[in-house]
Amino acid sequence: MIQYIVLLPLLAAAIAGLGNKALGKLPAKIVTTGALFIACALSWVTFIPFLTGHAEATVTPLFTWIESGSFDAQWALRVDTMTAVMLVVITSVSSLVHLYSWGYMDEEPDQPRFFAYLSLFTFAMLMLVTANNLLQMFFGWEGVGLASYLLIGFWFRKPSANAAAIKAFVVNRVGDLGFMMGIFGTYLVFNTISIPEILAAAPSMAGSTIGFLGYRFDTMTVLCLLLFVGAMGKSAQLGLHTWLPDAMEGPTPVSALIHAATMVTAGVFMVCRLSPMFETSETAMHVVTYVGAATCLFAATVGTVQTDIKRVIAYSTCSQLGYMFFAAGVGAYGAAMFHLFTHAFFKALLFLGAGSVIHAMHHEQDMRYYGGLRKSIPITFWTMTLGTLAITGVGIPLVGVGFAGFYSKDGILEAAFAAGGPGVGAYYVGVFAALLTSFYSWRLVFLTFFGKPRWTQSEHIQHALHDAHGHGHDDHGHDDHAHAAHDHGHGHDDHHAHDAGDGTGGYHPHESPLVMLVPLLVLSLGAVFAGFVFHDQFIGPEGGVEFWKGALFFDSHLMHAAHEVPTWVKFGPFTVMLTGLLIAWLAYIKNTDWPQRFVATFGALYQFLLNKWYFDELYNFLFVKPAFAIGRFFWKFGDVGFIDRFGPNGLAALVVQGNKITRRLQSGYLYTYALVMLIGLAAAATWAMTR
Repeated sequence: MIQYIVLLPLLAAAIAGLGNKALGKLPAKIVTTGALFIACALSWVTFIPFLTGHAEATVTPLFTWIESGSFDAQWALRVDTMTAVMLVVITSVSSLVHLYSWGYMDEEPDQPRFFAYLSLFTFAMLMLVTANNLLQMFFGWEGVGLASYLLIGFWFRKPSANAAAIKAFVVNRVGDLGFMMGIFGTYLVFNTISIPEILAAAPSMAGSTIGFLGYRFDTMTVLCLLLFVGAMGKSAQLGLHTWLPDAMEGPTPVSALIHAATMVTAGVFMVCRLSPMFETSETAMHVVTYVGAATCLFAATVGTVQTDIKRVIAYSTCSQLGYMFFAAGVGAYGAAMFHLFTHAFFKALLFLGAGSVIHAMHHEQDMRYYGGLRKSIPITFWTMTLGTLAITGVGIPLVGVGFAGFYSKDGILEAAFAAGGPGVGAYYVGVFAALLTSFYSWRLVFLTFFGKPRWTQSEHIQHALHDAHGHGHDDHGHDDHAHAAHDHGHGHDDHHAHDAGDGTGGYHPHESPLVMLVPLLVLSLGAVFAGFVFHDQFIGPEGGVEFWKGALFFDSHLMHAAHEVPTWVKFGPFTVMLTGLLIAWLAYIKNTDWPQRFVATFGALYQFLLNKWYFDELYNFLFVKPAFAIGRFFWKFGDVGFIDRFGPNGLAALVVQGNKITRRLQSGYLYTYALVMLIGLAAAATWAMTR
C-alpha cells in the first residue's frame, strides 16, 4: 500500500508535466487531484491501525540504490507511527489544496504545469518521511527544495517571484550544507546511514569526542548541531528564516502547501525522527530550545505590524515552528509532532481562507483595503474565524475543552515549564508569543471582516472597475500600487463610488466557488476537533507510549509532569489569549485611532518591527553586496581585463591578423608558390649553415 501512496503523486506529476498543454487543463487536474485523493484515502487506512494500537513498524524494500564497499544504501519505505502521522498530514492537505486550486487557478493558462509541480512537491515530501536511511531522506529533502523553487517562482515573468524563488533556494542551500556535513559525519561515526541502526547505536556514542576544525568536540553534539542547521534552513528558524515571508510571491495554494504540510515541517520531522541522537547531547538540546524560542518571539513580533494578509499568516507559521522546536528541545517530541499535526489543519485553513478573501477582492492582499467582508463572504468569514480560534488556542483550562491549538500549544508550554532549565524561559517566551499571536490573528479578522469597507482606496479594485467599464488596463500584480494609494490619499476615480451610492466604489465582493469552499469546510473540522480527538495518543503519558511505540523518544515522566504543573501555568496561555483579543478589539473596532497613535509614539519600535529586525539589510551588507563585489571583480578584471585581453583580444587577435597576411599568399599562381618554396629552402639552408 505504501508504494501506491508514495508513487501515485509522482506518476500524476509525470503525466501532467510531460503532457502539459497537449494533455489539456481538465485532464491534468483530474489526474493529479484524483491521484492525491486516492493517496489520502490510503494514508488514513494506514494511520488508523496505528491510532488504535494494532499496527507495527514495517519496512518495504524496493531496490538497491548504491552499494560500494561498506556503504550500502537500500531504497526502502519505512512506515511507523511518525510516518503514518506525516502521511495523513501531507496527503490530506495536499489533496485539498489540489481541489482548491481548481477554483483559485481557474484563469491561469498554464494549469498543467502548476498541478504537476504540486504533485511533485507532494511526492518529494512523501519520500522524505518514508525514508529508512539518511541518503534517501536527503533525496526527499532536496526534492522539496526544488519543488518549492519551481512553485514560488511559478509566475516567472514577475521579477519579485523570481527573486523570492532564488532567495528560498540559496538560503536553503546554506542549511543543506550543514545537513550534508551532518550526514557525512554520522556515516563516519556509525559506518552506516540506516536510520534504525544509527538510533540504536547513538546512546553508546554519548561522551565520545571527534576531531572537527582542528579541535576535539563531543561527537554527538557536533553531529546533532550540523543536522539541526539543516532543520533551521528548511523550517525557517531564526537566522535562516528570511526566505519564508518572500515565499508568499507564489500562488496562495502554494503558500498553504509549503507552510502547512510539506517543506517547513521537514525540519521538525527530522529532529523528532532522530530524537534518540539529540537526547545524547544536552548542549544540542539547549541550542534547539533557544533557537526555537527566539524564532517564536521574533516572528510573532514582526507579524503584529504586517499589512499583507498572507505575510501575517507566514510569520505566524514561522512563530509556530518555533514552538515545535523548543518542544523538541526540552524533550517533548510528542508535543512537537502534535502541534505539527494540528497546525497543518488550521494553518492550511487560514491560508486557503486568505486566498478566498484575495479572490473576492480581485487579488488585493493589503488588509488596509478590506473591511466589512463578513456579510459578503460569510462562509470564508466563519471558516477563517474557526482557524483563528484554533491558532490562538481558545479553550478552557482544567475542563479540557477547546480548539485544536488549545491542546497542542498548551501541551508544549506545560511540557516546557515542567522540563525546567531553559524550558522555563521558553515557557515565558511562548506565553508572550501567544499574546502576540492572539493580537495579530484577531487584528487580521477585524481588519478584514469588520468595520467600514475601504475598497475605494485600492487600485486593484479600481482597475477591476475600469476593466468592467471597458477602459482596459495592463496586468497589475504588485502591492506598490496599493501602498501608493494609501500614501497619497483615498483612492482614485471616486465617480464610481457616487455611481454605487454605498461607498464601495461600485465593487461587490463575492463568495468563492464551491471547489474552494469545500476544502475550507473540511479543514475547519480539523481545526475544531483534531486536538480533542488525538491529544491522548500524541501527548498522553500512557497513551503516548502505546501510540508512538518507539518511533520517537517519548518521555512519559515529562508528560506526567506537564499534566501536573501549577494551575497558574495552565491559565497563562488562556489569559494572554483573552488579553490579545481584547487589545485587538480595542485597537481595530472600538478605538481605531490607537494604531496611528502607537506608531506616532513608538516610531522607532514600529520601524524596527516593520523592517523585520533588519535581518535582510544585515545580510545584504554582509553577504549580498560582497558577493556582487567579488563577482564584479572577476568579471571586470578576470574575464574582461585578463581573459578577453590576452585571449580573444590578445593572442587570438594576433592569429587573426597573421591569417590575413598568409591568406594573400594563396593566390593560385604557380610562381607565387615557387617563390615561397625558394624562400623556405633558403631559410632552411641558412639555418643549417649557422648550426
